[in-house]
Amino acid sequence: MPEIEETLLPGVGVRHEFRSESGDRVSVVTHRGGRREIAMYDRRDPDACTGVIHLSIDETRLLADLLGATHVGETARVVEQEIEGLGIDWVTVPPESTYAGATIGDGAFRTRTGVSIVAVLRDGTTIPAPGPDQVFDAGDVLVAVGTPDGLEQLRSLLAS
Repeated sequence: MPEIEETLLPGVGVRHEFRSESGDRVSVVTHRGGRREIAMYDRRDPDACTGVIHLSIDETRLLADLLGATHVGETARVVEQEIEGLGIDWVTVPPESTYAGATIGDGAFRTRTGVSIVAVLRDGTTIPAPGPDQVFDAGDVLVAVGTPDGLEQLRSLLAS
């Protein structure tokens, strides 16, 4: 049985990592709202993510059912991570987003959603505390802080 490493991500949820029998490193981030991200990492570079699958709550339950898992323990851990309505999320700018090539100011995201974008992750580089003139590229990962509803609104806006 593989050893599972658990890392609490305050305001986000919890990350579980393990190495498969074939040597692949896999992580699952369980966000406070129940959404999951499954990530695979390069065997030669443990910090290089080779792919991420984003699952909604319903997709997570479906996959868990297909794999024969139970949800009771996971739900309890997610509830323990709640911090007075604050959420932190990593949101990817999709290639088809109308905001790819636009600035934070163009999107007026804080005004529209109440969410602050506190960093942009691009090609292994972190852009901390980006200003309103920061241009988004398709594939950028935005580190955003706000209410769970605001974070969902941001995700929806970026998907448009």
